[in-house]
Amino acid sequence: MEPSFFPPSQERNLEGWPDWSILVVDDEQGMLNFLVKTLAPRCHFVMSASSAEDGAQWLRGHHVDLVILDISLPGKSGVVWLKELREQGFTGEVILITAFADLDTAIEALRAGASDFILKPFRVPQILNAVKHCYERSRLRRENFVLRRAVTSTPGRGALVGQSPALQQLRQSIARVAPVNSTVLLQGESGTGKELVARELHALSSRASGPFVPVNCAAVSPELIESELFGHAKGAFTGATRARDGLFHYAQGGTLFLDEIAELPQPIQATLLRAIEDLNIRPVGSEQLVPLNLRIVAATNRQLSDEVAAGRFRKDLYFRLQVVDLTLPPLREHKDDIAELVAHFIAQLAPSLGVEPLAISEPEMDFLRQYDWPGNVRELRNLIERSLILGTLNVSALYPGVARPADGGAAPSQPTDLHTLEKMHILNVLDSVQGDKTRAAQLLGVSRRTLERRVAEWNSL
Repeated sequence: MEPSFFPPSQERNLEGWPDWSILVVDDEQGMLNFLVKTLAPRCHFVMSASSAEDGAQWLRGHHVDLVILDISLPGKSGVVWLKELREQGFTGEVILITAFADLDTAIEALRAGASDFILKPFRVPQILNAVKHCYERSRLRRENFVLRRAVTSTPGRGALVGQSPALQQLRQSIARVAPVNSTVLLQGESGTGKELVARELHALSSRASGPFVPVNCAAVSPELIESELFGHAKGAFTGATRARDGLFHYAQGGTLFLDEIAELPQPIQATLLRAIEDLNIRPVGSEQLVPLNLRIVAATNRQLSDEVAAGRFRKDLYFRLQVVDLTLPPLREHKDDIAELVAHFIAQLAPSLGVEPLAISEPEMDFLRQYDWPGNVRELRNLIERSLILGTLNVSALYPGVARPADGGAAPSQPTDLHTLEKMHILNVLDSVQGDKTRAAQLLGVSRRTLERRVAEWNSL
């Protein structure tokens, strides 16, 4: 039986119905017509089938969020097919309907994995409420997943802090870009606040009520990144004992933030490009296409144009991501914001650490303004956190061997001296960890790539 496709209607939008795909399976043509007529104006599209075998055929080629399934079907019963669906890894919602049922049948249906159970005959409000309840269950599962990731990911830093011309211009750009649905590419050095800007774009967009899902592409192994992003079917690879939804699924209706996008392996770059252009994805090992309803914000601390020229990043994906390109300024280019940033971090961190706020003298502030900040705002935040714990501004972390200017002494004033002190400090940290660049970068509050770039700059002089 041919599926019925219905475009989103004004009625659906007014009632706040989900952008869902529904498969109705029933051998009674009258019931099929009733359900299609009821649901089609309110949902993304509705497919209909008269047997479990026909329904399975549609599921092999189409993404479905909800199955409304009659128990009594010719051939394979609805309960038997539901058990098979769950064993095969189908994670969508299922509503079982029947004209003949007792308590044992209801219990068997729920044990088989049904989301709801409705007796025929039923009225329009009953089926609509059941669909809404299923949608709420699905939404809560997705939100719980996003919240669990948020607890383990880097916490937000609050609104953008600073009144310098560079920050004002960045705010204006965010305000212009946020309302549109175009893909955004954020470029800038490590520690400049790219995730913060991505969150601002999300918060000011029409998708603000949806999830914000961040993923660090550099933190996932190349072997798992495709499954992490797009999900996989049961048995798609060794160890895939059950189906799993990917991060694209959990970002539906919201924003997917792809940090360190330059770290994606080239085969995955091609898959990502296809997903952006076609607005759908195919989980690993699955034949189903899953339609997308989300915005992608990507970020990198590399110059992607250089990566393209070097053959490490696809040119077509670069141009597709670069619909809107925002470059975040390094802290050394807006040092006028340092005093406000310091006050913000002290107010933010002191209560959480259970310590008294720290008083910063003007000579100490001069020290902070003259430093080059290779780790940018993240390095400044880490310095303030360490200083709050110690109870005094940890100037020696920036200028090894320089005394804290508590007596009003002047800070180093020559840029050359500052670069020398910075180099001494980084080399001292490297020496303290026996040359372990990963550990040294953690102690310095910068990425390993930033540290390696600094060392390479010194070696080229």
